[in-house]
Amino acid sequence: MTTGKLANRDAIIAKFKDGMTIMNGGFANKGMPEAIIDCVLESGARHLTLISNDTGDPNETIGRLVHEGRIDKAICSHIGMNSETVGLYREGKIAIEFCPQGSLMERIRAGGSGLGGVLTKTGLGTLMEEGKQIIEVDGQPYILETALRADISMVRCRMADPLGNLAYRGTSRNTNALVAMAGDLTIVDADLIVELEEIGIDHIHTPGVFIDMVLAK
Repeated sequence: MTTGKLANRDAIIAKFKDGMTIMNGGFANKGMPEAIIDCVLESGARHLTLISNDTGDPNETIGRLVHEGRIDKAICSHIGMNSETVGLYREGKIAIEFCPQGSLMERIRAGGSGLGGVLTKTGLGTLMEEGKQIIEVDGQPYILETALRADISMVRCRMADPLGNLAYRGTSRNTNALVAMAGDLTIVDADLIVELEEIGIDHIHTPGVFIDMVLAK
């Protein structure tokens, strides 16, 4: 098998540095890149900003980074699953930027597509519009939700080939396909690494052009 974008654990660990913004694929502990989360922990990186649908459960999946005190700020749709995140937020020890789930995904999609942001009515007249630009289109007000990108995106998939072409299975496709496009560096945790062309061109969900590293098994 050609090595292509396959990378060993040490090479991936070396990519994580203090102060980075990292983006995490997955939803409510499902489809999360746990092997890459291990690498973040082993890197010792701190003062991270996390972009993720949620912060997992206490000391599980992405919640492990919260538990270990690695996260200074999270941009997410909710934190209710993780009592540790809630406690730190109430104590002022972690900053949270809440964003409605659909708007969060659109911001990530915009970041991966080279757009500056998206216009939405979601949140108008609520706390969600505070500090944000309101733009009028055809006489209708919209909130400008700015695009989101990360220094490193962490993605989980079912299958990856050495060129970084990915296929997802079931609910693991939830946010991973969008997150894969929005990182300056995108690293993949694949359940299976297969030969070139084994996925099949019609079954590739994320083309390898978006992927930089795949954790070798």
